[in-house]
Amino acid sequence: MGSHARPNRLHRTGARLATVALVGAVLPITAGGLAQAATTSPAHSADDSDQASADAVAPADRGKEALDTGARDAPSVKADHAFLLDARDGSQEREMWAGAKADESVSMASTTKIMTALVVLKQPEYLDRQITVKQEYRDYVTQNGSSTADLQLGDKLTVKQLLHAMLLPSGADAAMALADSFGSGDTMDARIADFQNQMNAEAQQLGLTGTHFDSFDGISHGDNRSTARDLAKLGQRAMLKPVFADIVKIKKFETEAPAANGRTRYYTWVNTNDLLSTYDGALGIKTGSGAEAGYSLVFAANRDNRTLVGAIVGSDQEAFDDATKILDWGFAH
Repeated sequence: MGSHARPNRLHRTGARLATVALVGAVLPITAGGLAQAATTSPAHSADDSDQASADAVAPADRGKEALDTGARDAPSVKADHAFLLDARDGSQEREMWAGAKADESVSMASTTKIMTALVVLKQPEYLDRQITVKQEYRDYVTQNGSSTADLQLGDKLTVKQLLHAMLLPSGADAAMALADSFGSGDTMDARIADFQNQMNAEAQQLGLTGTHFDSFDGISHGDNRSTARDLAKLGQRAMLKPVFADIVKIKKFETEAPAANGRTRYYTWVNTNDLLSTYDGALGIKTGSGAEAGYSLVFAANRDNRTLVGAIVGSDQEAFDDATKILDWGFAH
């Protein structure tokens, strides 16, 4: 059995959040509920009396007042690579707020795995298909100091279980297993390259113009990047997939899988997203961090039949606090 605590609030590359145990009993698989996008009410606007007061302001003071009003009408956060949208019927969204650098492409770390999941879920008929854990998946984690679900050699896990392993403890081993299984080619390298091509094709189809993938898990080879705006849109589209929405809202997931020696292995995976425990109505979605990428967070919450989706990219350890402030601001407008 291996059990490893997170070194900080967002998982860093190399953090281990999986617990496994080899036993003889069977534990049923469970999942969370479905997150729904809802039609929203109009944004707050100034009334006529406010406008009349503004017109009475001396021209010399009007510019300063406009700046003060703009400052008041935005969330007070440190993150500038940030974006918030109000999810509507799924086919559209309403922009609520964009940080100063919401459209600047930067490294997105493990939020990459949202797209990995979305590509896999384009073939839901394979959710119950079993995939055998290879030594290469474990070696990849060791060589790159990646976050891991601690998958054990020879265990057979379903695609749905691997999605849990990838999205909750951010297992790079699980992400590699999925990329290797859903890509086409005669070699592992070819299959993974094909899978990454599928990720980029999906990004293009979704209109994510500031996004490019050269990784299935967020460990960049020089050009794995996105914008806060694109990631919020990607998160919204992923939440339309019931399986994805069910998974990312789970705080802790326990399951079992056939082990190589014929016995049963228990797995316990803990979600890296602290908002699920600290923010009322939080629905997910995905954390990410790295030495160069900094901290990233794609988040969603629902209150009063409104669903908001946001993203923070390349931030610091205040990403959770900033996400809370952004959501509070959004629900107040």
